[in-house]
Amino acid sequence: MLELKRLSPDAIPAALAKAERYRLLNEPAAAESICLDILAVVPDHQNAIVTMLLALTDQFREEGAGRHVARAQDLVPRLQDEYARLYYGAIICERRARAYLAGGATALGRDWLEEALRGFDHAMALRPHANDEAILRWNACARALEGLPAPSEAVVDVRDGAILSE
Repeated sequence: MLELKRLSPDAIPAALAKAERYRLLNEPAAAESICLDILAVVPDHQNAIVTMLLALTDQFREEGAGRHVARAQDLVPRLQDEYARLYYGAIICERRARAYLAGGATALGRDWLEEALRGFDHAMALRPHANDEAILRWNACARALEGLPAPSEAVVDVRDGAILSE
């Protein structure tokens, strides 16, 4: 394996800006790589942890999504602020829901949107003054839920408990 080059601590702000730019260019793997370089120098760099978490969530619709979900969840405890842990935990749930919905898994998408709502509720209770980002995300999830078809109700044959339709 090749030995990776180490960033200079002075280069971290520019590297972080480049990671954010790669996310905007829909190149989350490149953003993730840059964040790994930053975290190799400053393991608790909060902005790099958040940017990497978001870059991983950008990859939830790709093959191997389960690995990306697990890696994003592993970053949450590294966030120093309880509000941030709650907020970004809910972001993971929301983005997981949207990935399921994009793949046609409406029931799973609904479940994860509801989990995101609970997470954003907890985050709202701890939000800093004038920080309504959890409210904005809660509202987006609520609107997405409202836009989904009603869950189908299974018809059960009471004679033997068999499901007739879903």
